[in-house]
Amino acid sequence: MKLLDLQGNLTPQDSKTHIRMPFIVEIECTKLYMSLKYGPKTLEDRDRSIALLKESYNLYILPEHREYAIANVDRHLPLKNLITLSLDDTNGYRGACHRHDDIQELYISSEHASPGLMAGVLPAGTWTVTLSVHCIVTEACTYQLQIWATEEDSI
Repeated sequence: MKLLDLQGNLTPQDSKTHIRMPFIVEIECTKLYMSLKYGPKTLEDRDRSIALLKESYNLYILPEHREYAIANVDRHLPLKNLITLSLDDTNGYRGACHRHDDIQELYISSEHASPGLMAGVLPAGTWTVTLSVHCIVTEACTYQLQIWATEEDSI
């Protein structure tokens, strides 16, 4: 049973924000699946990447270390978009999947869960999934999040 099916578009202005989306689990189910996909993953424009890095160096690197950072800019390339997922059930926190993958297939059940999520009873009620938009470096980034429930607990 599909519980959530969302698509959206993000821009660099969405960096350092969170998107919280409630969804309803109507009955105690045995397993929830989550699929998060976003793209593009990588900023391919080298000149734009270097400009963004120089901006960040001015903010985060001491002046006496900036010249070294600029000389070694290739160590920080390619720049990548990063969106991660956290999950709360009706009672609170159920875990976080802070991975760098642009395609994440996750699950949680009473007996098993993807790394970062906590297995246990899946209570009926309002759950919340949070997308943490750490950084969007491309002009646009699309995402798709799907959540569905099953009554079978096979891995």
